[in-house]
Amino acid sequence: MTPTGRHFLQIPGPTNTPERVLRAMAAPTIDHRGPQFAELGLEVLEAVKRVFGTTQPVVIYPASGTGAWEAALVNTLSPGDRLVCFETGHFATLWQEMARRLGLEVDFVPGDWRHGVDPETVADKLRGDTGHRIKAVLVVHNETSTGVTSRVAEVRNAIDSTGHPALLLVDTISSLGSIEYQHDVWGVDVTVAGSQKGLMLPPGLSFNAISQKALEASKTARLRRSFWDWQPIIEANKRGFFPYTPATNLLYGLREGLRMLDEEGLANVYARHLRHAEATRLAVRGWGLEVLCADEREHSGSLTAVLVPDGYDADKIRAVILDRYNMSLGAGLGKLTGRIFRIGHLGDFNDLMLAGTLAGVQMGLIAAGVPIDPTGINAALDRLQRP
Repeated sequence: MTPTGRHFLQIPGPTNTPERVLRAMAAPTIDHRGPQFAELGLEVLEAVKRVFGTTQPVVIYPASGTGAWEAALVNTLSPGDRLVCFETGHFATLWQEMARRLGLEVDFVPGDWRHGVDPETVADKLRGDTGHRIKAVLVVHNETSTGVTSRVAEVRNAIDSTGHPALLLVDTISSLGSIEYQHDVWGVDVTVAGSQKGLMLPPGLSFNAISQKALEASKTARLRRSFWDWQPIIEANKRGFFPYTPATNLLYGLREGLRMLDEEGLANVYARHLRHAEATRLAVRGWGLEVLCADEREHSGSLTAVLVPDGYDADKIRAVILDRYNMSLGAGLGKLTGRIFRIGHLGDFNDLMLAGTLAGVQMGLIAAGVPIDPTGINAALDRLQRP
């Protein structure tokens, strides 16, 4: 079919970029060594701290989230250091694979991709490490491949309960600006983020929010680094500049996206995402299907992963929905390929957009021959009619 009308981009990132952000990015490029850029740099570097919930430095790279993963590791660790990582999904698996390639020793705790990090397991691992060989605990806050959100504050409490000095490194690529997060209050040492999800930008910027403890660790870390090195970036940032050519127009967009979050209020942003996630789960269960996340405490506000019944291919269902209704849904990744599809409901999003998304999913499931209850969407619509 020939697509007409608006394409519904309902993958869990990159998200729809708001018109305000697109217009901001269309401004002329300026001298990145001049006073006008210094004003932009200082404004953005200060404003972005609020989204992370920190008063500490936030380093911005012209890179994808994968770059920020590497920056978090190489600035804090040395060859042979031991890490504890948790198999919560595809991206947690990729991060620990990167750590191994960098020469780090990884204790990768197996998981079923339906649950987040278990704080008790964290405590057990650290209690058993009496020699303090473990230097860091890696956690993906919101696993984009599964729609499961780990309880980072409880993980921090578990670490503290053991008195262990391990650093806490957290990936918030699909949660920052969508799900409540508090870098300082939760005692996170390095928070990793990307521009293309809750911050409502195209891909191209990534972030490290850095605790004082992590800054101290960077002074003795011996993994090789150059471009990713925090120290020269933080020094240049004091004057609003960067030690490399920055992504000026993306920084224009970031400034506008941060203004939009401030105007709505972060508490309202988080509440909106939780409400849309709840409505989506009501539709999924109303259809008679199963949400992948198995713990009610860990449902994601950013996306919902849906298990398809045995005998059906989620990718074929996605193809029908794209062809008939011009809507893209997220694919199953890794061991979930063909078994799930993912509905993104994050970023610049409202009730009517979600209603249209769920209507497209329901019509697509029926068109693909999946046996569902065609009144399933009603529970979601009822929820959306309430504040």
